[in-house]
Amino acid sequence: MGSTFDRTDRPDYDAEIQAIADYVLYAQIDSETAWQTARHCFMDTVGCGLLALRYPECTKHLGPLVTGTQVPHGARVPGTSHVLDPVKAAWDIGCCVRWLDYNDTWLAAEWGHPSDNLGAILALCDFISQQREAVGKPALRMKTVLEAMIKAHEIQGILALENSFNRVGLDHVVLVKVASTAVATWLMGGTREQLLAAISHAWVDGQALRTYRHAPNAGSRKSWAAGDATSRAVRLADIAMRDEMGIPGALSAQQWGFYEVSFNKTNKDQQLKPQEKWRFSVPQDYSSYVMENILFKLSFPAEFHAQTACEAAMTLHPEVKDRIDAIDKIVITTHESAIRIISKQGKLANPADRDHCLQYMVAVPLLFGELTADHYEDSFHQAHPEIDALRERMEVVEDSSYSEDYLNRDKRSIANALQVFFKDGTQTEQVAVHYPIGHRQRRKEGIPVLEKKFSANLATRFPAARVGQIEELCGDHERFCKTSVTELMQLLVI
Repeated sequence: MGSTFDRTDRPDYDAEIQAIADYVLYAQIDSETAWQTARHCFMDTVGCGLLALRYPECTKHLGPLVTGTQVPHGARVPGTSHVLDPVKAAWDIGCCVRWLDYNDTWLAAEWGHPSDNLGAILALCDFISQQREAVGKPALRMKTVLEAMIKAHEIQGILALENSFNRVGLDHVVLVKVASTAVATWLMGGTREQLLAAISHAWVDGQALRTYRHAPNAGSRKSWAAGDATSRAVRLADIAMRDEMGIPGALSAQQWGFYEVSFNKTNKDQQLKPQEKWRFSVPQDYSSYVMENILFKLSFPAEFHAQTACEAAMTLHPEVKDRIDAIDKIVITTHESAIRIISKQGKLANPADRDHCLQYMVAVPLLFGELTADHYEDSFHQAHPEIDALRERMEVVEDSSYSEDYLNRDKRSIANALQVFFKDGTQTEQVAVHYPIGHRQRRKEGIPVLEKKFSANLATRFPAARVGQIEELCGDHERFCKTSVTELMQLLVI
């Protein structure tokens, strides 16, 4: 006889939720590499946000929801004069950071951009610091910002290692929401119970679909999705800090939990026992692995799976720029994830569509010897029909070894190769690039490029003297860590 009732025994919090809360509360970060990389990550992320302020489609989203709203000692948005409540400030900072697809990246079974979490972290740290100073207490130090970044990176990245949210149609910003909720509650002084409650609410919150990232629906929502996730995280943290009860079985509850409702397709091809279904694979403990190995976008504002293809195109540009009309075909050899995400044929509808098109991101540097955010704009695209003409001559093929090395823990390559064939039967050499300049394998080469990128981005918003002050402060790790959040933010706002 079937059951006619539900058991009401309250479960313990899911072990996965407890692991995140305990990591945020108790973990000590002792990796000097992680601390140094976090500072560089902060510089790069803030710089990306400042550069985005050049684009009206981004800035139209910024500012208070109700014009004229005044927030005493509110959170500030770098590069602007906005002073906002921390929820909206997190939205604005996250939107700016992600707008140009130029901040850091993490690639595994799931993809994402862990520095998106800075939207919540910086907004809250500035708000908390100003509130503290208003009553005579010291502001938070930038070391706290870096610690929150390391922990948010770790949560998002470790959960991404072997769990593919994209394969069930969910957007990777679910991990931004979870990571930001955890560190936001910690920053607000949450207890373990409050952290558990906040994290549980993040999982049951209803998650964004990837619809807006893929043809034929690709659009600018992908540029503000992270801001949306970080602002929601701050709101959930605030709710938990008011001692709102959590949902212990948020992940594992039969029929109603996240695993069964939103994640079950992940295991559809696995032969699992019933009790083993629908659980995250967490192959290693949370520490500082993700920050240490984060991928920086240093040369091109382009979806990361195309970074090495763009670099190969830059290498071939001098050889092909005067023979464009003589090209018969271009063969792009790549990995499975790039094919699944960014290989496109046909009309590209908007800038968001173009900066996620492998063929477009190869065509532009082949033709012009550079690739910037301006190259995705409608005005540029319409003025250069030769871009689409070149796209039509491209073939994309998968190299299985590239796909394997992409997921190999000891390699984590993002390989692409490019070869151009001409109508007269000649061809270029195949140019293969396995690791982009922002990869840990090329960190020594990449940091000077990151610093140059940061300086250029600062100069789009501030006069030379202010740029020099910010660079000097950010370039001294010990001084940077000891600097108050309010002191640094004063340099970063107008």
